[in-house]
Amino acid sequence: MRQFIVLGHDAPTTPDFSLDDLAGSAGRLDALCRCVNSAFFLSHDFRSDVRLFLVLQDELTIRFEGSELRRLNPDERSTAALIRKALEAKSEAIGHMEAESTPGVHISKRDFEAVLDTAGKNATVIELHEDGSPVVDVEPPENPLFVLSDHGDFTDEEADLLAEQSDQRVRLGSKLLHGNHAMTVAHNYLDTAGYADY
Repeated sequence: MRQFIVLGHDAPTTPDFSLDDLAGSAGRLDALCRCVNSAFFLSHDFRSDVRLFLVLQDELTIRFEGSELRRLNPDERSTAALIRKALEAKSEAIGHMEAESTPGVHISKRDFEAVLDTAGKNATVIELHEDGSPVVDVEPPENPLFVLSDHGDFTDEEADLLAEQSDQRVRLGSKLLHGNHAMTVAHNYLDTAGYADY
């Protein structure tokens, strides 16, 4: 199982945003939607062995479960519509107990620490960071959990938590990448190491 946690610092936590202004009034939700698509889509195929957590403002978490996902299309607007539907269902989530808004999309009132504690139990936690070890020097783990931030840096609190809980800090190249591009490179890193089923 491949897992990703993406921290959305400015992402909306209510469904009252416009699908026509994802980069503006929706707090750069466009960047998170691209991460969702990079996590799951291949050319004419879909990665069902992936789990993605979007942590929104350290208040809410939307979990996308690849083996259960339906109605996910490779465009930002329809992905944002699934996120909005999840936010509409947040009142049905009780604390850390999730509510399913559409097949494979679940929302809970969990912060980053709670998600990291749960998702990292049987995984190798990898922080994607510009100051990490070069990815080519790191043996690919069988059950990786990649943690990355949106267009902003990790907060001091997030960085401290990752320093305590991450197993590895890895950089994907000499240049800074957008989050969704970093996810694609991370997938390729695992694919070429023989962990993908061809």
